[in-house]
Amino acid sequence: MSPNDWYLTEDVGDLLARATDFLHSRPDLHTVPLTVTEALRTHGAAVYGSAAPAFGLLERAGEIRAVFFRTPPHHLVLTPLTPEEADGLAARLAHLGHPLPGVDGDRDTAASFAEAWQRHTGAIPTLSERKRLYRLGGLTPPEPFPPGRARIAGQEDRERLVLWHRGFVADVRGTSAADGESWADTRIAAGRVTLWETPDGTPVSMAGVSPLVAGQIRIAPVYTPPHLRGRGYGGAATVAASRAALGAGAAQVLLFTDLANATSNALYQRIGYRPVADFAVYDFAPGTPAAG
Repeated sequence: MSPNDWYLTEDVGDLLARATDFLHSRPDLHTVPLTVTEALRTHGAAVYGSAAPAFGLLERAGEIRAVFFRTPPHHLVLTPLTPEEADGLAARLAHLGHPLPGVDGDRDTAASFAEAWQRHTGAIPTLSERKRLYRLGGLTPPEPFPPGRARIAGQEDRERLVLWHRGFVADVRGTSAADGESWADTRIAAGRVTLWETPDGTPVSMAGVSPLVAGQIRIAPVYTPPHLRGRGYGGAATVAASRAALGAGAAQVLLFTDLANATSNALYQRIGYRPVADFAVYDFAPGTPAAG
């Protein structure tokens, strides 16, 4: 395929005018593009930083086949591509001189793009994370269920949420699309963080949710401070947030896990989440461009 088959834009409205039906066709596999473009549409292009976001779509015979987005300085995010489609996109972005710190997508697509990016730029890809996407089947609270109750985080919880968000980012060895303060402010205002608290009213875990888009809500992040782990609090917070998502009208409730964390993968399956697909993240280090 030709690299020029890709249509590029910096306007999220332009992308959504062309690709909304495609993104809605698989809300589970497209959960990240759906939630990110919704945030950009509702809060403006600077919601993830001062640099302009970039978008692209692949269209053939009047049909959208794939979409990508990037909110600098973060990784390129891809919907599923064939190896040939991944190579065409890598060639196009390399020709335009787009620097990329890495790529995030379903396992096969991410691997294909990483290989193509190395061919076209000489960059050295390193697999940095393996993730699994889960979808909720029948919700089954864990036994024994820890004593306590769930509540929606409010303004009085702001400092705690900022600290817990930083802890979560450190745990996953990642970077956040927003700083802890703006992350907490946005989610408190929208009522999108569920806290689990002990009977004496002490918050011990949190589970955030994404907005409802295309019938899907994603649980993220789930965080329990290290000294409180192993007591079922994270599972309780996740169950409560999942119930709230279903109550808000979600047809699909989703979440990602790090495949290196066997404990969380086992927990989510015990409470009713079922695997959908595996994803991978590659980081790119500068290398020597290939000849020709």
